[in-house]
Amino acid sequence: MPQSAWNSKEERQYEHIKQGTKKRGSSEGRAEEIAARTVNKERAQKGTAKQRSKVSTEDIPPQRRGGKRSGKRQGPGGRTKQQLYEDAKREKIEGRSKMTKEELQKALSRR
Repeated sequence: MPQSAWNSKEERQYEHIKQGTKKRGSSEGRAEEIAARTVNKERAQKGTAKQRSKVSTEDIPPQRRGGKRSGKRQGPGGRTKQQLYEDAKREKIEGRSKMTKEELQKALSRR
């Protein structure tokens, strides 16, 4: 399912991610989705994609994230402290710069 806008490196990366995801037990469709999302997010962060969301350009790159927020990990999940901070900023919550991740989550849940 490589896109026509992708270059040869992005196509190779797509195939590599797809194969690795299938090897870990995902279905063909899910593996394609994960691979395409990863390549598209990288393109957005590099500025080569026509469309890009704020989350895709300001979030952690897929390579560095390495599954930190994927579904099969252990420990607490959810949004990163940076994402919670940005939400708190939009909500104009005072004192947000000194808050911990847990405090940011509480403050946002009260709104």
